[in-house]
Amino acid sequence: GVADVARSAAFYDAVLSALGLHRVMQLPEDDGSDGVGYGVDYPVFWIDRFHPHSVRQHTAFAARSRADVDAFHAAALAAGGQDNGAPGLRASALGYPPGYYAAFVLDPDGNNIEAVLREV
Repeated sequence: GVADVARSAAFYDAVLSALGLHRVMQLPEDDGSDGVGYGVDYPVFWIDRFHPHSVRQHTAFAARSRADVDAFHAAALAAGGQDNGAPGLRASALGYPPGYYAAFVLDPDGNNIEAVLREV
């Protein structure tokens, strides 16, 4: 859930495009004021006005490369997101597995969104 679908959609349009995702569905179909679904061919992530917002969810999106993680972070900051962890390898001492390259950003509703590449 998001407080303002139009504001959040503008944010997620920019951020998720860095990971190869885009709007694939919106409700109502003419303007997307109720909800927007993101994916490649079908929705894998939704924002909408029907679910509670500002509950500080954490959603991780898979990246294909370190460059995608970096682009995700840069796009999020440029779109008004708040840095919550710059791109980089995460320490195994903090519980991350080896090769966990990620970036974290807070969206307009304070949700923690992450782009992650698990290098094996």
